[in-house]
Amino acid sequence: MSAPLLGYAFRRPELLRQALTHRSFGTPHNERLEFVGDAVLNCVVGATLYERFPALPEGDLSRLRADLVNKDALARVARRLALGASIRLGEGESKSGGGERASILADALEAVFGAVFLDGGFEAARDVIVACYADDLSGADPVALRKDPKTRLQEWLQARRRPVPEYVVTSTRGEPHEQQFTVECRIPGLSIVASGEGGSRRSAEQAAADSAMSLALAAERTGALGGQ
Repeated sequence: MSAPLLGYAFRRPELLRQALTHRSFGTPHNERLEFVGDAVLNCVVGATLYERFPALPEGDLSRLRADLVNKDALARVARRLALGASIRLGEGESKSGGGERASILADALEAVFGAVFLDGGFEAARDVIVACYADDLSGADPVALRKDPKTRLQEWLQARRRPVPEYVVTSTRGEPHEQQFTVECRIPGLSIVASGEGGSRRSAEQAAADSAMSLALAAERTGALGGQ
């Protein structure tokens, strides 16, 4: 990942290199930077939501923030930045597709935010986070948050007289008691296919629906959905 994609020029590029180094590749890796980035991300997103929703109670603000900074949301943002192609992985992780794994993408993105904070301070980190999260923050909806992603997506499609989505399990891995599911959410007629992972089929479907919702909203904003 090049710094220009973040809209930020590193004075210490070694911090960005470390942020994009998974522990399977070697040291110094990105886990300590991830720790810093997690704290900065929560602060920036929390402050942004506080300003945007002045009448929202603390409980709803917390739920909205959690929805924006969880692993699946981070992975979604990381994929928009094509972050996976820049993460340095060990041979085993690389061969097993680690660059597209939600947990690795999420951790790397948090590490990048931590690297920006250490390199340029809080204001620089805030600017980068707000830019990376622009679509998610602009689409944040406290009312919709009370519904799960599959319900939100289905209602959104039905309101536009679009076909309901299809969910297909594309892979499972791991031991029976620790299986990881990958599911694709396919929306016929819109050329939208989004994947999600989870420890159960249901959680993977919810993650896929969440990603599909983001793609559908982006397509609608750009007019790519065409006529109703």
